[in-house]
Amino acid sequence: MLRGFEEFQRFDRRTLSMYAIYIVYMKSVYPQLKYFDLALVSLYNRLWSNSEDQWYTIKRGKDQHIFHHPQSQTIRQIEAILSSFFLVYSNRHFPVTQQLDYFYQQQEPDGAIRSEYKLHSSQPVMVRKNAYGVGAPLFPWAEYNIYHRLDGKKRLRELIPVLERYYIWLNSNFQDTNGLYTVPVSLTEMKNRPSVRVKYPVDFNMQMALFCFYMGKIGSVLNEKDLCFRYRKHYFALKSRINGAMWDEQSGFYYDLDTKQHLLKCKSIATYWSLLAHIPNERRAELLIKKLEDPQYFGTENPFPTIATNEHSFSAQGDGYRGSVFSPYTFMVIKGLENYSRFAEARRYALAHIYAIIETIQAEGEPLRGMCEAYKPNRHEPARWDSHKQFPRRGFITFVGLAGITLFIENVVGLDISLPRKTVQFVVPSLEFMGIENLLLKRNNISILCEKRERGWEVQLSSEKLYYFTINTLQRAKKTLPIPSGSCSLLIDKI
Repeated sequence: MLRGFEEFQRFDRRTLSMYAIYIVYMKSVYPQLKYFDLALVSLYNRLWSNSEDQWYTIKRGKDQHIFHHPQSQTIRQIEAILSSFFLVYSNRHFPVTQQLDYFYQQQEPDGAIRSEYKLHSSQPVMVRKNAYGVGAPLFPWAEYNIYHRLDGKKRLRELIPVLERYYIWLNSNFQDTNGLYTVPVSLTEMKNRPSVRVKYPVDFNMQMALFCFYMGKIGSVLNEKDLCFRYRKHYFALKSRINGAMWDEQSGFYYDLDTKQHLLKCKSIATYWSLLAHIPNERRAELLIKKLEDPQYFGTENPFPTIATNEHSFSAQGDGYRGSVFSPYTFMVIKGLENYSRFAEARRYALAHIYAIIETIQAEGEPLRGMCEAYKPNRHEPARWDSHKQFPRRGFITFVGLAGITLFIENVVGLDISLPRKTVQFVVPSLEFMGIENLLLKRNNISILCEKRERGWEVQLSSEKLYYFTINTLQRAKKTLPIPSGSCSLLIDKI
């Protein structure tokens, strides 16, 4: 394991030389983040360096690469999807699309794609509580993100038949006559959620709406009007059913439903898939967002616990999905906040979560031990689940990378990148020293740095080719400019 600069005095000259070579290698391969607090930069760099050890090669015909936790004997759909959101920032060093292709290649004639496969045999893992092996339907969300970060319209076109067959399989097996989806609670990841009588999980229904929403987006990108219309129709029909059946006006929250379609009033973080899927209107969204700040609900030191703190089943130790903080759920909430233009709140929560991870790493004394699958909500410690001794998994970059890489780039530094549009949006809620260097936009290497100089706060830009740069200071102004090849600077006070 590579160590920090604070331990250099322990190294001999040869080790120092090798470390210097590795630092040069890191700078040449990955984007380099600039931030006034070096602790965040250190976490970012450690995540990339440790990611090198978590690629597994499947030798079956043509070699295939999977980002994979060393202790796991299976390949899980949800982990492949989530890790794609930070691997897209590796400057194409990691073949991010291959791990999603692995699941598409396992598709069965009826359209089924199972949630988990054995690592060495690629046989689907089927358990009694999830006999169909169905997973969270998030492929279109991930593929739309990959399209904007890596620019692959041809890939989208080739995937449409696969995703459509998958959607037909999901509808055929899990959509009830009332239009909502009924699936085993175990497949929603929140395995020990308090509501044992759940028939219609709020998160899976929101995820199906998200599936349709992004299929419509993909149809629009490909100019496939029929595809776009069909999935927009599916989306709005499901959105209407969710809003009608799962919303409780008195408490201002979405809930799971039981067999009689009665609300099961346990407030869980699963509800916040609704923000990501654009389900609530502004008034309802406001009610949900207020609960994120309230310490009686989800306003913990490390945002956000899987169930509200005022629920009788909430555990300060985490107890699996009864209070633990998981980076994917925090990531999901923050991305949902962006949909409602809550950029300042999204940044604040991202920083709080990243700092909680850093504090845990420092307390554990070894980086990989502090990079955990789950954390306690109000203490800088790994979560506990006494009946599961292996919980949480350590060195779990699949989840921590969402915070230390994706949230750092997109919400702390504030960059929103689209290669097909040749655009970079820089959201600056507060003026701080921050930026990025060596970011590859296909064949265009760009750098962006916000820094205070004699004339005031400047954004310094360099690129190899033309792109369009939008700066959004929230309180001041929003402006889009074409950035030519070479170097230039913008004085923020003059925007």
